Amino acid sequence: MFHIILHRPEIPQNTGNVGRTCAVTGSRLHLIYPLGFTITDAKLRRAGMDYWYSLDVHHHADWAAFLADEARPPGRLWLLTTHAQRTIWDADFADGDGLVFGNEGSGAPEWLHESIGEERRITIPQFNPALRSLNLATAAAITAYEALRQIRQRQS
Repeated sequence: MFHIILHRPEIPQNTGNVGRTCAVTGSRLHLIYPLGFTITDAKLRRAGMDYWYSLDVHHHADWAAFLADEARPPGRLWLLTTHAQRTIWDADFADGDGLVFGNEGSGAPEWLHESIGEERRITIPQFNPALRSLNLATAAAITAYEALRQIRQRQS
């Protein structure tokens, strides 16, 4: 099983879309609080549609609670950031790994960058350096499918 971890997401539509991606791919979604919205937000439900009921979602009060939870990824954690040198194509994803995404406004805090370590900080290649970054939900979907492609290829 693969995991997607959203650290303090702020926009319900993004979280709903990430939840939908997780439901379709059979990945587990972890939400690290505080959230920038309520979990019953209509925009979250609208973006996640009826897939939300098929979702394996776990809620964590904070990063420490996430790390202590038995439902956390048993594998490595990969931090997606625009401040990485390595790309998702350089990563060697494995079953049980987790993708960590910071929030839409400020990304992941510096302590989280340090906690995960430089060797597991990765980015999605951008071909227009004048632009800042991709949308959170888009980045999660691109990276999840690359990870699952690698895992599937290894298993066949």
